[in-house]
Amino acid sequence: MTTREYVIADVFTDTPLQGNQLAVFIDAEGLDDERMQSTARELKLAETVFVFPGDEGADARIRIFTPLMELPFAGHPVLGTAFVLGERGTVRLKTGAGTVAVRLNDDRTYGEMERPAPEAEPFEAPDELLDALDAPGSLLPIEAYRNGPRHVYVALAEVGSLQPNPNRLAQFGEIGINCFALPGPGQVRTRMFAPGMGVVEDAATGSAAGPLALHLVRHGRAQEGQQLEIRQGIEIGRPSTLYARVEADPPRIVVGGSAVIVARGSYRLA
Repeated sequence: MTTREYVIADVFTDTPLQGNQLAVFIDAEGLDDERMQSTARELKLAETVFVFPGDEGADARIRIFTPLMELPFAGHPVLGTAFVLGERGTVRLKTGAGTVAVRLNDDRTYGEMERPAPEAEPFEAPDELLDALDAPGSLLPIEAYRNGPRHVYVALAEVGSLQPNPNRLAQFGEIGINCFALPGPGQVRTRMFAPGMGVVEDAATGSAAGPLALHLVRHGRAQEGQQLEIRQGIEIGRPSTLYARVEADPPRIVVGGSAVIVARGSYRLA
């Protein structure tokens, strides 16, 4: 039997038992695809990360799994892994979508990562999506962006009372379905549903936060360079805070937040 050390971190929070849970196996050398996917399915967290030695200028190479599938990139696994591996400064993590640099501040309480600004795409089934969400209509155009996973955005007056049908949402496949409201200037409340990727509702979605900021800038609800505070996970008892902004030169999205390590242990993997 092979024993592997792992860390559990709560991401996009500075408070244990809040934010989005993440498992990080800090030495995954020798594990095959099936073993990693089975481990992620066993843990049943939104994502599990497996760390390999870095190359091509990266400090480490990582692979990210939900309980159902591998993702090329996801925000809270990248940010959380940087907190697990790094002390301060910049941690460069090679993902399936390229190398991502995460900058940690000196006291290791906050980190930021950048991605190129994605292109907006029309969403092919807006009426069917609204029906599955049991939502009356979107206050902004329903559009999608690819940032690792594909995410679609629905603007509502409020999101706390939403009771979508997970089985119907799963029929849209491997996509993150983001419903958001704007309670005040620079403030966003969001919920993300991805049953087609094995996540009924996510506590904090870093890969969705940057495109959400871009969506708001494109439709005149935010300014370039404006830092948005995004609150998520409240309805599932995992309150999270993400920060996102759009920078213009070069066009990019910046997402930040905190993370806290809450557990360490070992797992027996055959």
